Amino acid sequence: MSNALLERLRIAYPIIQAPMAGSSTVPMAAAASNAGALGSLAFGASNAAQAREALAQMRGLTAQPFSVNFFCHWPAELDADKDQAWIRHLQPYLDEFGGEIATPLKEIYKSFVADRAMQTLMLEQPPAVVSFHFGLPAPAVIQELKQAGAFLIATATSLEEARLLEAAGIDAIVAQGIEAGGHRGVFDEHVDAEIGTFALVRLIARNSRLPVIAAGGIMDGDGIAAALQLGAQAVQMGTAFLLTKESSANEAYRTMLNSPRAEHTRISAAISGRRARGIVNRIISEIGAPSAPAIPAYPAAYDAAKQLHALASAKGDHEFAAHWAGQGAALIRDGYSTAELIQVLVEEWRVARNRIQG
Repeated sequence: MSNALLERLRIAYPIIQAPMAGSSTVPMAAAASNAGALGSLAFGASNAAQAREALAQMRGLTAQPFSVNFFCHWPAELDADKDQAWIRHLQPYLDEFGGEIATPLKEIYKSFVADRAMQTLMLEQPPAVVSFHFGLPAPAVIQELKQAGAFLIATATSLEEARLLEAAGIDAIVAQGIEAGGHRGVFDEHVDAEIGTFALVRLIARNSRLPVIAAGGIMDGDGIAAALQLGAQAVQMGTAFLLTKESSANEAYRTMLNSPRAEHTRISAAISGRRARGIVNRIISEIGAPSAPAIPAYPAAYDAAKQLHALASAKGDHEFAAHWAGQGAALIRDGYSTAELIQVLVEEWRVARNRIQG
């Protein structure tokens, strides 16, 4: 394996801790970077003030390189009629938990493409790596970030998207397979090639000059070695870190990950308005049924889902949460700190690599 990407990222090991909004934390990202991997902060659900505070905390915990991640979805086109139809669809659950959803639904997360305050912050305090999901910001913003010294990474779920990233001047591609937990990184929310991680890694590695980072279903050292053997120069792992001591996953989430339910994940747009993989629960199996009306735009649908989850969890029901997890969730390990898990992964990877090399 070429170490060119690791040298550019200034990390020791080919592991990137994925920025899973809602579960990854500043202590987790700092611990990952301090352990020789690349820690990542999830800013997709943050505003500029929150991001500024997180950057200060991060730099107080590590002097090592780290990454920050942004959502680059097209800003929501709010539709009051669609929202009302969706809320009527949710009414039986609102009746069940004795509450209502405040309207109008809001765009609770501002896209990086339209958030100049966040863009300015990144130019004022550029991290070593900036990564993008759901597409890219404007070419001028990409150029500004590169001039500020940031190494740019973006997600591709198909060879077509990978080619667009290369043409836009991105420095490395995250090949996100269909196995991955959390939101699919598709540019067009209505188009998903649904390619598996290993096939996608091979396709992009054979057809692009850029370094490839494999993401989706990788949970141990054997998975890391396999991805690198197929042409990736690093892997991005999110689900594997959900039970670490630094994870903000709550007790209900942790219990589910430690149960046989972790064997069953599904992709649904019913939670947020964009397709995402999580452990099957009532919000996925019932609210996302084929008979459901059109789902409001992302992230307005997320506004409704979060309000419903708050009502349900207040009654002790956690079946309406976003329990994001990849298809390898049943392989998750508990009881480790982030640094300890990285060390285990590195040791497993070295054993697997030596076995492959004979």
